[in-house]
Amino acid sequence: MPFRIGLLLFPDITQLDMTGPYEVFIKFPGAKVDLIWKTLQAVTAGGGMQIVSTMTFADCPQLDLICVPGGPGMNALLNDAETLDFIRRQAKSARYVTSVCTGALVLGAAGLLKGKRAATHWLSRDMLAAFGATPVAERVVIDGNVITGGGVTAGIDFALTVAAEAFGPELAQAIQLGIEYDPQPPFDAGSPEHADAAIVAKVRAMAAARQAERQAAVNAAAAKL
Repeated sequence: MPFRIGLLLFPDITQLDMTGPYEVFIKFPGAKVDLIWKTLQAVTAGGGMQIVSTMTFADCPQLDLICVPGGPGMNALLNDAETLDFIRRQAKSARYVTSVCTGALVLGAAGLLKGKRAATHWLSRDMLAAFGATPVAERVVIDGNVITGGGVTAGIDFALTVAAEAFGPELAQAIQLGIEYDPQPPFDAGSPEHADAAIVAKVRAMAAARQAERQAAVNAAAAKL
């Protein structure tokens, strides 16, 4: 039997949230990886990349692993009944319920993070509490069968962690070596704990409008749970 993996696709997704894990997932033994959305039409990711789904909600069989990536477009998903119902249905029998970046907030809006420890992008981390989750400042968090990754690039760490959980550390290490995942960033500025305070303030200011919209959507979604 194939190991069925479904990554949620949606307009204005941050493509690296999805493509980073995708590169790891397709190397799982027996993997059948699909990009799932309401239709089979192409969606426009952040920056303009066109991505075509391979399966619709209606045609999707039971998944072994469901993954919800993040990106600005997930704000609309927080109160999208069709998407949240699909995620809930899959989560009932999925072996792993997962997310990358702000996709964790969508899991929260679906009611899947109550009492769970979870990670997400640092700008939105505190919003997890609205859904009954405990925000954790880590790259990857495992709580039962729920595995959540931090912001964007943490998706590769997350997927390798899933590989180790599902198939053992040896396979995970072989995949890591195969994709030469050996990060050596030119700056120690990848988290608010390490970046210069002025840079953190600048990034917060640039994201202020989107974050205000997100907070309103989170509040509306949390009120429905």
